[in-house]
Amino acid sequence: MISRRDFSLKAVGAGLGAVLAASPFGAAFAGDESPIKVLMEYKRQSEWSDRFDATIRDQTAVKSDQPTLSPETAAYIEQAIQKYAQISARGGWPRVPGGSKLRIGARDRRVVTLRKRLMATGDLEQSAGLSDTYDSYVAFAVRRFQLRHGFQPDGVVGNYTLAALNVPVAVRLHQLETNLIRVRSMSGFLGDRYVMVNIPAAEIEAVEGGRVHSRHTAVVGKIDRQTPLLASKIHELNFNPYWHVPESIIRKDLIPKMNQDPTYLADNKIRIYDQSGNELTAEQINWHTDEAVNYRFRQDPGAINSMGSVKINFYNKHSVYLHDTPAKTLFGTDRRFHSSGCVRVQNVRELIGWLLETTPEWDRARVDEVIRSGERIDVRIKHPVPIYTTYITAWATADGVVNFRDDVYDRDGAGNLAQNQN
Repeated sequence: MISRRDFSLKAVGAGLGAVLAASPFGAAFAGDESPIKVLMEYKRQSEWSDRFDATIRDQTAVKSDQPTLSPETAAYIEQAIQKYAQISARGGWPRVPGGSKLRIGARDRRVVTLRKRLMATGDLEQSAGLSDTYDSYVAFAVRRFQLRHGFQPDGVVGNYTLAALNVPVAVRLHQLETNLIRVRSMSGFLGDRYVMVNIPAAEIEAVEGGRVHSRHTAVVGKIDRQTPLLASKIHELNFNPYWHVPESIIRKDLIPKMNQDPTYLADNKIRIYDQSGNELTAEQINWHTDEAVNYRFRQDPGAINSMGSVKINFYNKHSVYLHDTPAKTLFGTDRRFHSSGCVRVQNVRELIGWLLETTPEWDRARVDEVIRSGERIDVRIKHPVPIYTTYITAWATADGVVNFRDDVYDRDGAGNLAQNQN
């Protein structure tokens, strides 16, 4: 005897047969599979595919080939100011309560507030609903938010992401207005080819023909050893360089380390020279005083050299430069303010390959060979490339994507609020 449930399933299955046979999943699920199961699987995968593709497009738009300092950036920021002024007029966005980390699969009343917060800035569609479940829609919206704010897009609401979510709209408006002035001051012609270091974003752009050729994650100056703002030209590359230790690092770092570990210099292949060029031993210096600042300290080239495989020189009075680094793990962190003013470059070989395009005798194969050999070689760039170190904490793109970064050096007049709210 056939039950009403079995009859209903068979009836539905018969009615769906043609649809399933014509669907992309018809062949994959043919055979003993229940028609209802096939339909549910088809619907699930179709929805997933549609939403996944749409979200990936949204996330790709966050990282476009438009330079941060395009001729149109000021106009894009003006549009963003209007958008955030409207958000403010509607009462801003809700504050997401603290607590344990929120991630996909969680069920928590805070997710309802999180959804409202993400909807306010367009990271999550209004149609996504106000469920308390942290589903794939919310996870992708969080990733998009994280990308716009310079975080690793892991889709998890941890301390940094939560703090950024809870920065008031008034502060974001202030950032946009402040940076509009900055961007306008640099709205002139920057060059057909140039390098731009955005300090708050800890990011480098190599720009050519109005498009970003490559982006590089950077490590920039600490709050108490800030990377200076400047405009200059990159004129020289030092392969397998020596590192000449600046006086500030001798005083703040090297002397304290030698008091803790007398073998520090030897372990790090750092040599000491007097003003006449004579090499000294560590035992000849009184490390309990500032005597060491009267000498020169030079680190040999090699795997542990602080400059890594290459140093990129540009004219400036601050003795700063771009360089490779052996400490590459720092590039994978959200907070990349660890240097003493110089700028460390991720994937530096791609950048120097681009810089040397106008010096054709130095192709990628030759660069790789010199680095591999460890030979000390200096290369003059035939056509020096302009470089700008800038301080931009808020900007927007043609796609309407509004980016924010923490005011790490407290130059926006609003303080480092995102971090202060942890």
